[in-house]
Amino acid sequence: MRIVPVSIATLVAATLLLSGCTADPLSEQYAEIGDPGYASADGTISEFAPDERGEAIVFDGTTDEGNPLSSSDYAGEVLVVNFWYAACAPCRVEAPDLAALSAKYQDVGARFLGVNVYDQAETSLAFARSFDIEYPSIIDANSGAVRLAFAGHAPPSAVPTTLVLDKQGRVAARFIGLIDEPSILDTMISDLIAEES
Repeated sequence: MRIVPVSIATLVAATLLLSGCTADPLSEQYAEIGDPGYASADGTISEFAPDERGEAIVFDGTTDEGNPLSSSDYAGEVLVVNFWYAACAPCRVEAPDLAALSAKYQDVGARFLGVNVYDQAETSLAFARSFDIEYPSIIDANSGAVRLAFAGHAPPSAVPTTLVLDKQGRVAARFIGLIDEPSILDTMISDLIAEES
């Protein structure tokens, strides 16, 4: 099973370099045939009332640009955390929507963070360039420390998974699998920004 992601990652990297990023055949193939065996994509969406959110999540890591980043950097803001890797076809499908929502909420109370669970920095940065993603991604492939911090909320093999943290850093919503209705995420972010601290 591990050979498949490595082969796909190599193919995707070569395709991006040779094609100049004009098309994304992997995400097009996914759209045509659906999920060909990626762990997780059951499409479950969960929302949690304030009294069901538990403790704030505490994490730290290093971004694909080599910068340290931690949960304290997002204090008082809504945070959308997306677990992904470059050869994950559903991750590629949802990437443009996440990039657009990140731009929409920039400087208005919500920020986005990627957690790359498989790749190294060069591959992560190439993905960000291909999909015009401006928000940072922590490289978690070597340590798994960020996945461990979120272990009670995000199954480690479930990629993509997107969590929305409230202003106190607690998990308020969870998307397991592809976000195929970005308007739902948009509404959740807006509601959490408006929510009293």
